[in-house]
Amino acid sequence: MTDADREFLRAIFGQDAELYDQARPGYPAQLFADLARLAGLSPQSRVLEVGCGTGQATRPLAQLGCTVVAVELSPEMAAVARRNLRQFPNVTIDVCPFERWTPPETPFDLVLSATAFHWIDPDIRVPKAADILRPNGTLALIHSEHVAGGTERFFIDAQDCYERFDPKTTPGWRQQLAADIPDDSSEIDRSRRFGPAQFHRYEWEQAYTTRSYLDLLMTYSPTRSLPQPDRDRLLACLGNLIDRDHHGHITKRHLTRLTLAHRT
Repeated sequence: MTDADREFLRAIFGQDAELYDQARPGYPAQLFADLARLAGLSPQSRVLEVGCGTGQATRPLAQLGCTVVAVELSPEMAAVARRNLRQFPNVTIDVCPFERWTPPETPFDLVLSATAFHWIDPDIRVPKAADILRPNGTLALIHSEHVAGGTERFFIDAQDCYERFDPKTTPGWRQQLAADIPDDSSEIDRSRRFGPAQFHRYEWEQAYTTRSYLDLLMTYSPTRSLPQPDRDRLLACLGNLIDRDHHGHITKRHLTRLTLAHRT
């Protein structure tokens, strides 16, 4: 991905922050229980969240009593996050690209990024996270992927819709099995700023109606970046498949991966 592509695509999420907040499914509760235990979080912990979006990963940390500073690129997303987190005086949200954000002098115990770290400049993200952490502080990265499972027939048939209306679609593409997606800490390892990474994986399913699934797709940058005629045709094709062949309901299977590494 070029720098220009990354800048364009990561700005798309703020175009409809309310829809993003309503449609995105969040993360498994067990993940945050494991994160709190493995990072040794307590009400005295200081947490930096990179790319908080509308606050879906921020809330579990705030509920622990941690002091949370969240950095968010989009003013629209940050506004929704502030509304969602208004009952937590321990949360501060700064609107700024992480690359240009100036951290406070006091270091953090945890730097967390949930499905946002890949949008940060790869030359900056890991070294800056290390600089912000105290010695032995934790970098935690959450990645989510759509994997094989759920209503598999729909996702196989949906490939035809994508090949017809999205020119970037790889012909014949299929979702991978969760077991075939490897854990990868190569970027963290190359920095030589962290100890060995730990990996934790969570598989889960989410049910959708036709409307809620199309709303979800409109929170993804590849869908939103399509020219409107193609996007409308793609969504109509997918909606027709769900209504015609699956009685208006499908299930999507997710793999959420948690990668942790402690600063040396």
